[in-house]
Amino acid sequence: MDNFSMNSSSVLRLQGFDLPPHGAYVAFVFATLSYLSILFCNLVLLITITINKSLHQPMYLLLFNLPINDLIGSTALFPQLIKELLLDTRYIEVSNCITQAFFIHLYGAGSVLILSVMAYDRYIAICNPLRYGTIMTTSHIIKIITSVWLVDFILIGVLFYLLLRLPRCRSFISHPYCDNPSLLTLVCADTTINNIYGLLITASTQVGGVGMILYTYLQILIACFKSKRSDTKSKALQTCATHLAVFLLLECLGLFTIISYRIKELSPHMRRMIGVSTMIFPPTLNPIIYGLRTKEIRQKIMLLFRQRVSPS
Repeated sequence: MDNFSMNSSSVLRLQGFDLPPHGAYVAFVFATLSYLSILFCNLVLLITITINKSLHQPMYLLLFNLPINDLIGSTALFPQLIKELLLDTRYIEVSNCITQAFFIHLYGAGSVLILSVMAYDRYIAICNPLRYGTIMTTSHIIKIITSVWLVDFILIGVLFYLLLRLPRCRSFISHPYCDNPSLLTLVCADTTINNIYGLLITASTQVGGVGMILYTYLQILIACFKSKRSDTKSKALQTCATHLAVFLLLECLGLFTIISYRIKELSPHMRRMIGVSTMIFPPTLNPIIYGLRTKEIRQKIMLLFRQRVSPS
């Protein structure tokens, strides 16, 4: 058993939201509806891509990983959060806390990596359309998807290996859910290596991911402006603007969450709300922006529901 789990109490106490009874009820309803909405939208997108062979193309195979990642992050957060609001309990087993934190960080890094490879796919499709079929082959797509998840698991696995080797002497987490920074506050040892590695993987994924996305969409915009077809230009501009807006929202929320740990003067309520919003808005918007706004997927979803409503 690791040093982190062996030390001090086997149960941790969370900060909670400190809401009055009526406020806790409203928060419970909001959290439950948010989770159900995320489950429904992402599962519909997954089922639609799975059952329609016409969608078994590089673009949609890459997109398939986005709802999987969103479901991982949401399921890591919401059941514990809903239980906390419903039962007014602020206690969590150490093992459950570590598991929750691991999958939340897996979701965060995975979001950037998956959106980056999706931007790369669109860049090849629009800027090198004649070579798209030879570049984005099935084997190449499998290698890309495997690499994304492998890199994601390795980065976060090392992050938590560095955490679990340290002794723990505290049991109070000043946050409504578990993540690496809050777990590090429980450690009674030097965490310099952990902090350096955490900042390193954050910087590398952010610089690499943001750089990739900004470069590819810039090249797409340039290609669109050079195109003489006004309908192509308008459609591409609308798509790029929407995708960039969703990605920037994810980046800003993630950045605010990281910064909030460093600002001691920030209101605890504000810090908690920023952290939770990072897990609500992107998983809700992603299937809508990347799925329903795509004509082919929207048509297949409508066909799916029509068949369920009138099976005859």
